[in-house]
Amino acid sequence: MTLELFRTDAYLKECSAGVTKVNEHGICVDRTVFYPMGGGQPGDTGVLIRSDGNEIAITDTRQDRETGDHLHLLGPSPPVITVGENVVLRIDWERRYRLMRMHSCMHMLCAVIDAPVTGGSIRDGSARLDFDLPEPPDKMAIEKRLNELISEDHPMALQWITDEELARNPELVRTMSVQPPKGSGRVRLVNFKGVDLQPCGGTHVSSSAEIGKVRIKKIEKKSKLNRRITLEFA
Repeated sequence: MTLELFRTDAYLKECSAGVTKVNEHGICVDRTVFYPMGGGQPGDTGVLIRSDGNEIAITDTRQDRETGDHLHLLGPSPPVITVGENVVLRIDWERRYRLMRMHSCMHMLCAVIDAPVTGGSIRDGSARLDFDLPEPPDKMAIEKRLNELISEDHPMALQWITDEELARNPELVRTMSVQPPKGSGRVRLVNFKGVDLQPCGGTHVSSSAEIGKVRIKKIEKKSKLNRRITLEFA
C-alpha cells in the first residue's frame, strides 16, 4: 500500500520514493504526494525525476481500491523504470492548488445550501454540485453569501473519527451518491471551523480566504428534484 503523504499535508509539492511495481501504464511507489482520482477530484499530474535528473511526465494518478497502491500514469513511450529504483515525485503545484481551492469552495457551498448533495465534480478552475432541491435557488443570494463565507477566512482543520462514530452520526455525510472512504478503522473529517464539517479524503486549503472570489456560472434543473450549481473562479 502506498503511503499517502497528501492526506496529512496537502501543501507538500514533492517527495522521494521507491518504485514498487511497474506495468505498461505506469508505476507504483511506496510513498507519494500525488492525489489519485476520487471523490470528484481529478488525479494529480506532474513529473517523475530520476537519479540522473531526467524528468518523465506523470499524466494522471489512480488508486487500486483492492491493494491501496497508487498508479502514476506516465507519458507516451517512457524509458524503462525498474522496481527498487529511487525517484523524486513532483506535482504540478499550480494545478493542484487550483483544485484544492475549488474543492474547498464546494464545502463552502454545502454550508450555504441546506440540502443533500446528489453528485459533484471538480475541474481545474470550476466545479459543480447537484442538490436535492425541489425549487430553484436564488443565484445572486447564493453567490453573495458564498463569497462572504470565503472572505471571512475560516481556518480548516483535519479530524479523524472511527467508522463506528460515523455510523452513529450519519448527518455528517452530505453526499447521497458518494460515500466517504471507510474500512480502515477511521474516517477523516474536513472541518472549516464554524462553517462545515464532513468526511472527505480530498485536498484542501488551510483557510477559506485562500479560495478567492468565485461566481456562479449557471444553475440547471437536471430532474424534478435535482438542481446543478456550477461555479468558477471570478
